[in-house]
Amino acid sequence: MQLECRVISIPLFLSQEHDCGYLENRLEQSAFVRPDTELSIPIYSQLLANGFRRSGDLVYKPLCKQCSACVSVRIPVADFKPSRSQKRVLKNQSIINITIKSASFHQAHYDLYLKYQQHRHKGGGMAQSSPEEYFNFLSSTWCNTLFVEMTIDKTLVAVAIIDQLNDALSAVYTFFDPDYSRYGLGNFAVLWQIQYARQLNLPWLYLGYWIKQCRKMSYKNQYRPIQAFINEEWRCFDKDEEIELP
Repeated sequence: MQLECRVISIPLFLSQEHDCGYLENRLEQSAFVRPDTELSIPIYSQLLANGFRRSGDLVYKPLCKQCSACVSVRIPVADFKPSRSQKRVLKNQSIINITIKSASFHQAHYDLYLKYQQHRHKGGGMAQSSPEEYFNFLSSTWCNTLFVEMTIDKTLVAVAIIDQLNDALSAVYTFFDPDYSRYGLGNFAVLWQIQYARQLNLPWLYLGYWIKQCRKMSYKNQYRPIQAFINEEWRCFDKDEEIELP
């Protein structure tokens, strides 16, 4: 299989079908960019615009035979308007301090990651991640990845991992201290990334895959307007529009 990406052709391979990690009684299959492909930020920017996403150095796109529930979504940051509840979360900017760091291993980050996994995804494999597995999952050898620390009174409460690309930021993953859930840290992280993309004059913030039937992924629908990659094209949905799937 080949993906024609503007002027380049990228070799892909299909994974075997296996149980879906998000929806019960479904099988999932993905198209992966071959690991020996030489990737770069410009190439990955094009892949993102074609519905792909990375996990570590692997770049993939769901390609399930009988399901299209995973929908790539992005926010046109210049048009974004926070809701009333999002404005309340943004008021926490007065107490949350932000430090942007290049991708590197920090023990405090790893400890917080395990605490988050054990609270939010207890029993899952990620809660048992080794330091190497944790860092390889979030970082990349060819992408400009940033680790955004969020602290309250000098206490680390959240880390947002983002990729900075040619025309976008891409939200890779966010984890936070469940003891500070009252601050809406997951929501705050997305809202901060929207603001940061504006500061950098980047038009898009990619949020990965939205899955309507999965509570852990459906939250992305609350940021409006939002664009969804449906039938190989981006469609915009305003404040009160439902995202319609084929």
